[in-house]
Amino acid sequence: MRISYNKLWKLLIDKGMKKKDLKLAASLSTVSIAKLGKNEPVTLDVLMRICVALNCNIGDIIEFVKD
Repeated sequence: MRISYNKLWKLLIDKGMKKKDLKLAASLSTVSIAKLGKNEPVTLDVLMRICVALNCNIGDIIEFVKD
């Protein structure tokens, strides 16, 4: 199984936000944004900050996809 952040990108589009807006709103590093863009694992802290910034639950931004 692999991680997919497609739900996050769709949510950003719905909210009219760009990656740089998310970076500022959630106080994320450039490295974290890059990992998200490559569907690589990030820490739970990063996911929590995103959820707080976007006022959503973790299931709204991440999903596991079978290979």
